Parts: sequence; C-alpha cells; structure tokens
Amino acid sequence: MEGLIMDYQLNVPAILRRGEQLFGDREIATRLPDQSWHRYTYAEFAPRARRLAAALRNELGLEDGDRVGTFAWNHYQHLEAYVGIPVGGMVTHTLNLRLHPDDLTYIATHAGDKVLIADKVLWPLVENFRERAGFEHVIAIGDGPTPDGAIEYEDLLASAEPDDLPDREIDERAAAAMCYTSGTTGQPKGAVYSHRAIAVHSLASAMAGVLSVTEHDVVLPVVPMFHANAWGFPFTCTFVGAKQVFPGPFLDGESLLDAFQQEKVTITAGVPTIWMGILKELDANPGKWDTSSVRRMVVGGSAAPQSMIEAFEKRHGLSILQAWGMTEMCPLGTVSELTSRERELPEEEQFRYRAKQGVPAPFVEIRARGPEGIVPWDGETMGELEVRGVWVSSSYHDSPEGADRWTDDGWFKTGDIVTIEPHGYIEIQDRSKDLVKSGGEWISTVALENALMGHPAVAEAAVIAIPDEKWSERPLAVCVFREGETATDAELREFLAPNFAKWWLPERFEYVDEIPKTAVGKFRKTALREQFAEKIEPAETA
Repeated sequence: MEGLIMDYQLNVPAILRRGEQLFGDREIATRLPDQSWHRYTYAEFAPRARRLAAALRNELGLEDGDRVGTFAWNHYQHLEAYVGIPVGGMVTHTLNLRLHPDDLTYIATHAGDKVLIADKVLWPLVENFRERAGFEHVIAIGDGPTPDGAIEYEDLLASAEPDDLPDREIDERAAAAMCYTSGTTGQPKGAVYSHRAIAVHSLASAMAGVLSVTEHDVVLPVVPMFHANAWGFPFTCTFVGAKQVFPGPFLDGESLLDAFQQEKVTITAGVPTIWMGILKELDANPGKWDTSSVRRMVVGGSAAPQSMIEAFEKRHGLSILQAWGMTEMCPLGTVSELTSRERELPEEEQFRYRAKQGVPAPFVEIRARGPEGIVPWDGETMGELEVRGVWVSSSYHDSPEGADRWTDDGWFKTGDIVTIEPHGYIEIQDRSKDLVKSGGEWISTVALENALMGHPAVAEAAVIAIPDEKWSERPLAVCVFREGETATDAELREFLAPNFAKWWLPERFEYVDEIPKTAVGKFRKTALREQFAEKIEPAETA
C-alpha cells in the first residue's frame, strides 16, 4: 500500500517561487567594486533570475543538464545565476577564483562547461584559462567596457522576458549545481548536487538547532559563493526570505565589520582565518563597531580554536557556532549547537563542546571505522568518519578512480579521523593524511594547533608530521606570532603540557611570517611538509 500524497517536486524553482511570493519585499544588498551599494528586493530578483534562464536557453541554445560556469565574487548577479541557471534546467558550476589557471582549465573542461559567467573585475584571471577551457560563450558582469568576445550580462537579460521560460516541473533528482573538491590528492573531483538535495538541505539548515535561519534574519555569507555551495546560504535565505547581504570583493576585517554594523547583520559565516582577522580588528578598536545585532557567527572549513570561541564571547559578546561539512555533502554535516544536556554543564565545559564539530544535521547519519571495524561511540576511540544522507554524494562526476571513497554498503568515507561521544557529538582529531603516527599511536595535529593558538603570543599554528628514525613520525609545530609578541620553544611546550601526554608534545618549532593557505583558507600542509620535513634531521627522542 502506498501513501496518498501528491508527488510534489522538491526543486530550486519551488524555492524561488516561495521567496518571490511570500517575501517579495525583503531586500538583497550588495557592496559593489566601487564600494557603493546596490539594493533590490526578492520581487525584483526573481524575474531577473528567470530572464537569465530564458536567455541562456533561447538566445544561447542551452538545454537541460548543460553546465554554466560562474567566476565571480559574492553579489546579486551571482545570486541570479546561482538560482536562475537551475530554474532553467541547467547546472550551475561555481569556479574557484583562487585556483591556478591549469586547475581551472581542467575543472571547466572536465565538467563540460559550455558557458562562463564572470566578473569584469576578474577578467585578467579569466584570460588565463578562457581559451583553453573552450567555452562556447563568455558573459561579462559589471560596469565598464565589455571585454572582446564577451556578451554583456545586462544585454543578455534584456533579450528575454521572465515569461519566456516555460512553466514546467523539473525532476527533483536532476542535477542543479556542481562544485569541485580542492584536489589535494590527485585531480579535483566534481560533486553534483540534485534539486532534491538542495531543497532538503535548505529546509534542514533553516531549522532551529541547525543554522536557525529565519525571515527575520539579515545574513552576510563571507564564505565565497564558489566554495562548497556557499554552505547553502543563497538557497536557504531565498527559501525563508531572509535579507541577504553580499560583501563583494571586500573581505577584510574592517570592511566586514562596517557591513555588519550598517546592515544590522544577524548571521554571518566564514572560515576561521576570516574570524581571526575580525577578532584582531575588534581587539585593536574597542567600541568602534556596534555588533549587537549579530547573534550567530558560523565557522566551518577547519576547526575553530576554543580560545577564539571564548575570546569572541567574553571580550565582544559574539557567539561562534562551529559547523562541519564537505563539498561532497552539499556541504552541511554537523553543527555544534548545544543541546539541553550540554547547557547544564559548567561554562568551561560548554566552551569545550562548542569547539567540537557537534551532532549530525537532520537526515545525515554518522559512524566511524578503525582498523578493527566500526568504533564505539565512547568519545575516545578514533576512527575515520563515514556518512550517509539525503544530500551526501553517491559518486564523483565522471571520475571512476574516486570510487574507493565509498564503502561497499554505500557510506562516504570522509577522510576525517574522529571520536564520537555516546550522544553523537563528534570531534575531528585530524585528516587521515595529516595525523602524526608516532610509535604506533596517533597524535592529533588539530588538537595541538588549537591549543597553540590559545597562547597569547601565537596568531596561527599548523602542526605537521616529520620523519623520525625511532618513532616513525613526530609532530613539528609551525607558528606565526602576533605583532610585537614572541615565545620560546620551551615556553610553548610548557603551555601545552597540562593538556597533553608528554609524547604528544613537539620537540621542534618553526617560526614564520605567514602559513601558506589553500584557495579556501585552510592551512596548506603539503607546502609546510615540503619546506620543513626534508631539511630537519630525524630526532632520537620523544
């Protein structure tokens, strides 16, 4: 017997209809490259998104499933592409501005992008891969002259009417968007998100106990729209009618704080390096900005140090919400929203939980596997995190060599080494490739890094494994000092000692002006290993 329920398609057109019909007066604000602000409403945004979809199909000849690359900062026209392309039955493929031209060429070619929509302010970067990628059409966004061979974005929109797009239901299992992994091992690989995945992800993200996004909110995503689906915020905000604020290319601490104050932002989201810059500005300029409207600062991409969470809360009254996810997960996986159980704990214990990655989002299931099989949820036993769920990838786009990332029973192997507590709280100990395997035991580089960044002299810290003749590997800590501060190896070891076993403590420290980072702001440990692992003589003691 089957349920007698309508076969309603969970798709991006349904998200757009809801945003337009119910929240037409809500605003979308963008800081433009000249630092002026563009403002319009959902009622104005929705017809433009449909115009774009109609023009791509009728003027440029695109069909269902064709990929359209975007190469742009966070702004309202990028939002129109984000939503309009899948509304037209095509697939939005965000390209990372910070990648090497060779990587961009590979990714755009592998994905089969037929069209590129790009910012004029980024055109020098576009020229580095445009011809090699073989786009059929290139569309330019922004003020100024139209680059040679490009189509003006606004001219393309003017060539169509919203009603030119047929009113039809798109299968919820059809592809809506694509995003490629960073490719730290092998070539980048494409995650393909279905309409259904985006719709359910948006619904779950809006829930209390997850990201808790509502119509009342003013949301400024610092996370780039080209990174991991912008953590779903463009779709979630449209779904619930939240005001959206886009910072454009201005991602420095001062510009962001100005926007927080001016627009009365309530929710913002970004990687830890962004928040470290914000914290530095707030500490250096007490009372300069009114951030009282901000109720939630979502941190993802890498673990937020407990010291940073405490600093924002105690010095500035700002609440950090730790979340974890992956490109292959659309991307949300877990959220460290304290449950009633953790709220009963002493303050220090609450901060400790807030520094963990939290519990799974609705419709995401977790388990961890160690050398002997599935590990217990005891908060101590480490294993590689495996996930499954309604918005978790089932394979990579046209990359059979990536099939080993899925178990025989269909769970995705994340590559993150975790412990899971009895009530489902996970704490990432490391990436499997970054763990220090010393004397047959695992040392978590993440734990050491977060502890070191709690030292008053340390601004950033990355820990890597270096070869050791006796122990196989030992940890090496690479630190950046705060301006005007310094510390010795002995002082840093002494700072770590109360919280770690003696054999976890690094014997060696290196001090640098800057730690190299990936295109999405994570520490690039491969560069550190190349820089330090080969030149250091193996140690004899631990």
